[in-house]
Amino acid sequence: MTSKETATDILPDRQPSVRAVAMPSDTNPSGDIFGGWLMSQMDLAAGTAAARRAKGRTATVFVDTMSFLRPVHVGDEVSFFTEIIHTGRTSLRINVEAWRQTRFAETSDKVTEGVFTFVALDDEGRPRPIDPDPQDPVSKA
Repeated sequence: MTSKETATDILPDRQPSVRAVAMPSDTNPSGDIFGGWLMSQMDLAAGTAAARRAKGRTATVFVDTMSFLRPVHVGDEVSFFTEIIHTGRTSLRINVEAWRQTRFAETSDKVTEGVFTFVALDDEGRPRPIDPDPQDPVSKA
């Protein structure tokens, strides 16, 4: 790590949940990628992680602490990394980081991060319990 880098500038050492290329149709009036497009992609990434962990249907119920750190430009490849930070009886809190890489460089920059809360749903659309994770020492108690 160089003196200019911080811990938040280090690309996560895992596969992204979602990867997308920002296109001209995703721009705001200023020509940058619209923040709503980023939020939508982040919700898709978090939803994938939530559905896998809950082993079924989930729904977004809350978005917290969204931070837009840097702009994303047309043609940037954006990778969305997820981490489940809390599992409740029926809910999951998932941290999502969005990193961009320009088409012509190997460097990546974190551009956005946020925390998404999901609730596991049964077939009727009502909250249902999430099975404990056998890998999580808290779930074993």
